[in-house]
Amino acid sequence: MKRAYFFSFLFAVVLASGSNAQLWAQAQAWKQIPIPKLPAFHPAQPRRIELPNGMVVFLQEDHELPIIDGTARIRGGERSVPSNKMGLTDIYGEVWRTGGTKTQTGDQLDDYLEQRAARVETGASGDSTSVSWSCLKEDFDDVFRVFEDVLKNPEFRADKIEIAQKGMYDGISRRNDDPGQIAGREAAKLVYGANNPYARNAEYATVAAITRQDLVEWHVKHVHPNNIILGVVGDFDSAKMEARLRAAFAAWPRGEAASAPEIKPEPAKPGYYQVDKTDVNQSNIQMVALGITRRSPDYFAISVFNEAFGGGFSSRLVNDIRTTRGLAYAVGGGVGSGWDHPGMLRMMVSTKSKTTFESIAALDEEIADLTKRPLDDEEIKRAKDSILNSFVFRFDSPEKVLQEKMAYEFYGYPLDFLENYQKGIEAVTKEDVARVAAKYLHREQMAVLVVGHVSEFDKPLPSLGTVNKLDIAIPAPPPGLMLEPGEHP
Repeated sequence: MKRAYFFSFLFAVVLASGSNAQLWAQAQAWKQIPIPKLPAFHPAQPRRIELPNGMVVFLQEDHELPIIDGTARIRGGERSVPSNKMGLTDIYGEVWRTGGTKTQTGDQLDDYLEQRAARVETGASGDSTSVSWSCLKEDFDDVFRVFEDVLKNPEFRADKIEIAQKGMYDGISRRNDDPGQIAGREAAKLVYGANNPYARNAEYATVAAITRQDLVEWHVKHVHPNNIILGVVGDFDSAKMEARLRAAFAAWPRGEAASAPEIKPEPAKPGYYQVDKTDVNQSNIQMVALGITRRSPDYFAISVFNEAFGGGFSSRLVNDIRTTRGLAYAVGGGVGSGWDHPGMLRMMVSTKSKTTFESIAALDEEIADLTKRPLDDEEIKRAKDSILNSFVFRFDSPEKVLQEKMAYEFYGYPLDFLENYQKGIEAVTKEDVARVAAKYLHREQMAVLVVGHVSEFDKPLPSLGTVNKLDIAIPAPPPGLMLEPGEHP
């Protein structure tokens, strides 16, 4: 019965379609549909205000929902922390909120905000710390008072510091569990240097050394209006919001201006680096070197190259190594671009242990092949279309546009950088892409990291050259530090 039904269905399809030739013509017809040029990108612009004390404010009205969100980004992050206190801003970013203020504990703030379905949160990153809020419009005054109190008057209670430290101890004890995390961490060390702030890790000893006084001193040093960029988005009137913010912050005196530290990368020598992880059956391979910053005149050409060569499912690396050769679970990469320091040039493959050597050879071939078979017009067009067609979804809300503008302010970029992005991508030519590929991709200058079960590789890694074995053992905790059973390395 099923077979008879299938052939009846197939016969009906053939009759309805006419012929194979007609079917083919119909399948190709979509290629003849004219595709109009993308319209110019003109997002709603936030209003920029600079208070006399140096605080920069961006206001972005959005009346779609009765919600008001805000974020204060403060200059100064983990990259400015001394090496013997690594992890300080992670602890600070957590206890800033959980530790409460001088008048209310963090638990009391939780109860107060929960009753209003609101939140006030703090956090930290490599170059900044932040305080944010989200609330219903009708609760703005109540929630903003909490935000201002947390921003200016944190208490850093000792019990919450201890909880945050225990959480970090647990993270340290587990950092060698995942081979992908090991590969990312060790690759950063190869590119920037093991002791570089962009690659170093918090350890038991450095976390244990962090005191409440450290958190207080960090706050006193960095949290000043002239170090703050405040962005507010939501259902409000800009004039009234400006008046409210001036009343809250205009009298706040300036403080010490934070500056980005001078950090010089110290890349490892080109060659092969190995982490033997015997409890896995696949290898994580990364070929790495220094990348660029977004200030580079090559940024737009690099963006197109990255998308065409290793950025998406239609990229050359995916088509050749994953689809055609069947070597990779995941493959990709490109020349990374940082805001104010070079990103990482990184080519990655995740493969079976028994195809490790073959996958390295495949990546080598793809890089070398760029000189003989440059990315062609179709690959370039597909990459540019992918970037431009997805561009609107990256900035499809006033909040996303606001966050991007705040980043430009933070790193000193032109505030129209976003509006010029589309033009920059559209202007990239095939020759531009070939030029930047030749300029930045030098296989002989890359460090190759392999994390996997060495004894199961298809060929010994030393057959490619000298192999440096990396020690990823977790340093022991300092004497006297009491850890929970799951926190031991």
